[in-house]
Amino acid sequence: MQTLSQDPTAADFTQAPYPFYERARECGAMFHWQEYGLPCAVSYASVNAILRDRRFGREIPEEKATEKPAHQTGFWAIENHSMLELEPPRHTRLRGLVLRAFTSRRIKELAPEIASLSHDLIDKIPQERFDFIEGFAQPLPVIIIARLLGIPEENAPELLRWSNAIVGMYKAGRTYDDEVAASEAGKEFADFLRDYVAFRRDKPQDDLITHLIAAEEDGEKLSTDELIATCVLLLNAGHEATVHTLGNGLKAFLENGCAPDLLGPDAIEGTVEEMLRYDPPLHMFTRYAYEDIEVGRHSFKRGDQVACLLAAANRDPGRWEDPDHFLPERPKQVNASFGAGTHFCIGAPLARLEIQTALPILFERMPKLAIVEQPEYAPIYHFRGLKSLHLSA
Repeated sequence: MQTLSQDPTAADFTQAPYPFYERARECGAMFHWQEYGLPCAVSYASVNAILRDRRFGREIPEEKATEKPAHQTGFWAIENHSMLELEPPRHTRLRGLVLRAFTSRRIKELAPEIASLSHDLIDKIPQERFDFIEGFAQPLPVIIIARLLGIPEENAPELLRWSNAIVGMYKAGRTYDDEVAASEAGKEFADFLRDYVAFRRDKPQDDLITHLIAAEEDGEKLSTDELIATCVLLLNAGHEATVHTLGNGLKAFLENGCAPDLLGPDAIEGTVEEMLRYDPPLHMFTRYAYEDIEVGRHSFKRGDQVACLLAAANRDPGRWEDPDHFLPERPKQVNASFGAGTHFCIGAPLARLEIQTALPILFERMPKLAIVEQPEYAPIYHFRGLKSLHLSA
């Protein structure tokens, strides 16, 4: 396996990672990333195969587990109960219970609320010039998830602050201070939810927290710790994906001079899928091998870790014609942005609904949207999103 070197914190890389992925693809289906010390899958076939193969998983093998540092306690108190980090049978049980509350019917019913909120946010936007990320992309998903959970909307800014700190644990080159901030945010978030869950046990309502409390499968219910971890996961994962896809996607749409009719009822689904494929919100997802196995002519031993580069897979020329161009009318194929297999993103339907609902309303209200300042991505890997997107209406 060929080794390549690329600092994931370098400014030129965080602003434009795709040339590196193209270079990595020349090595074959997999390469070794020196700075991470990991084999990385870059082809769509290899990424999809690993994500779907039950011989790989998120949960660290017992013999590889190490004691977590004390200053990270608040973060791991949540992560240790998160279905994102667990494998069957516990993952199966948690996901099944959550899906009993987080139903497709419940999600579809949110469409009018998403539309109404989109109009409300646009009403508050200065018409001459505004930051789309701050004024629209960030508040929309965090307010919707707060309403869905049943948490008072005035808590949305605090939820956003906690979420931003917690996901800082996943970025390349995180510092000790980042870890402390994530731990403190995790503890504050958990304490808040613990009190709120107790409140909802006494006074149930038609909200997701109440439904999660009531969800039961084979006589088992979610523990309070599992319920808290699930609420944090739904907020963090759902919020990050939607914010970054709205920003990255709108940037691509405007820079490529796409016609507004590509956001019409017959085209919006394909346009959003191309936004997800072209510049996705999450670029790397890791797995552990649970037995000796060979993938892409690379042999893994039990306990070895592998990185799936989702954004590289999404630009595989073996799957998409002209993959480096933003083409909303291309034939739709499944992309890797929400993962695959056991850990396929449980919030994907909500994220898609939010984007498919919000963007047509934005262009209906502001048909002359234009970028007025060169957008810059946040200097973070492996999430990818804009620091700001300044537009004129």
